[in-house]
Amino acid sequence: MSNIGISAMHMQLLNNDRVVMYDRTDFGASNISLPNGKCRNNPNDLALKVDCTAHSVEYDVSTNSIRPLMVQTDVWCSSGSATSDGTLVQTGGFNDGKHMVRVFRPCSTCDWQEMGAGLIQSRWYSTNHILPDGRQITIGGRDAFNYEFYPKIASTNNVFSLPFLQQTNNPREENNLYPFVFLNVDGNLFIFANDRAILLDYMTNTVVKTYPQIPGGDPRNYPSTGSAVLLPLKNLRAETVQAEVLVCGGAPRGSYPRAAKGDFVGALNTCGRITITDPNPQWTMETMPLARTMGDMVILPNGNVLIINGAASGTAGWQISRNPVLSPVIYRPDSPSDSRFEVQNPNTIPRMYHSTTVLLRDGRVLVGGSNPNEFYNFTGVLFPTDLSLEEFSPSYLDAESVNLRPQIISPASHLRFTYGQRVDIQFTTSGLLNRDLIKVRKSAYLVSCVFPRSGKLAPPGYYLLFVVHQDIPSEAIWVRVN
Repeated sequence: MSNIGISAMHMQLLNNDRVVMYDRTDFGASNISLPNGKCRNNPNDLALKVDCTAHSVEYDVSTNSIRPLMVQTDVWCSSGSATSDGTLVQTGGFNDGKHMVRVFRPCSTCDWQEMGAGLIQSRWYSTNHILPDGRQITIGGRDAFNYEFYPKIASTNNVFSLPFLQQTNNPREENNLYPFVFLNVDGNLFIFANDRAILLDYMTNTVVKTYPQIPGGDPRNYPSTGSAVLLPLKNLRAETVQAEVLVCGGAPRGSYPRAAKGDFVGALNTCGRITITDPNPQWTMETMPLARTMGDMVILPNGNVLIINGAASGTAGWQISRNPVLSPVIYRPDSPSDSRFEVQNPNTIPRMYHSTTVLLRDGRVLVGGSNPNEFYNFTGVLFPTDLSLEEFSPSYLDAESVNLRPQIISPASHLRFTYGQRVDIQFTTSGLLNRDLIKVRKSAYLVSCVFPRSGKLAPPGYYLLFVVHQDIPSEAIWVRVN
């Protein structure tokens, strides 16, 4: 889609197969009008006090269509997470948005609802994560060396100091914004900022483990802006479950002030991988085929990781990156260490600062955004504001894989399951099924699976469930686990 009306800075897939996107309210007028003559009247806005254009849209995957949405306060560099009932809760932002909580419920006519000053601390470039009890935690942000919860109760109606965020804050650079946050299998939070990580017991505000500095000591968080994933968990029924984190890309220390002066330092070409559950965890470093800052990472249904978008020099920020990285890379975490990366066919559109990706239910990856300019700017700049959406199709969607692709027959989508519940999944495939090296041709198969045993392994909420055969996934069904 060549023009969705806004630049997709943020994207979230909801359980009705629609993707909510938003950029910022103080860009000036967007390229899509609000419906029915509506206008946003906001005396605090820095660009337009009265704005009759949308700065958020809903993309319907099935019809390839866009519905404009109305967000009132500035969502620039905000954060969010889906709740256990599938609602998107979105927090903070810039200017009049810094203390805001906004919710969007997945329905065909729903729009943003703003909850007023739902945050105690202003949050700009913070990170959210859903917790095993269904609450959200919001961590960090500019000059916010603490965390808080949403929704709040009497005992949590406060901010909780996190000195680690101050310790990782580089003067004039920061390099600890949008920290990487993952729920560990013990219920504690792995928090990576700048070049190091801790394991936090957020219930008692206690650092229970300090991880070694990533080798090289270069920063990986905004504005150096690498990316990270919690690799797929395995053997969930084992007594001890291992968890691994992969951190890739970024920019060398000092890159941000140098880029502001026109000196664009080459991005980092390394990934660090660490088993965060080990008693004595150590980083293993791997070299990417392409250096990258501002990349996005998406876990694909077959457990591989897509690394996409970004630049080869400079950092995040207004017009301070160069050399777009047009070729995505697939990382196969279970392959031998010398053959994990594979470069994919290149894109033609630079996706730089403020670009995004999200996995869809059919296995495609939606790609959008890129606006390194302070306003909507389509001419006379090195990298114009981009309003398009594209899809990346992994090789498992190639024509020669069609006969191997499973199709789920049952259960139906959107059913609810409890922790530890066993479920029989029936699926078909028209090709040859390789079962224990014996190839059989048959139309329907049944596999019996058990859902994770607790919210520490999978917080309550909606998940995409895929059947994967020889690295080729089915279309997913939605399941709700609690």
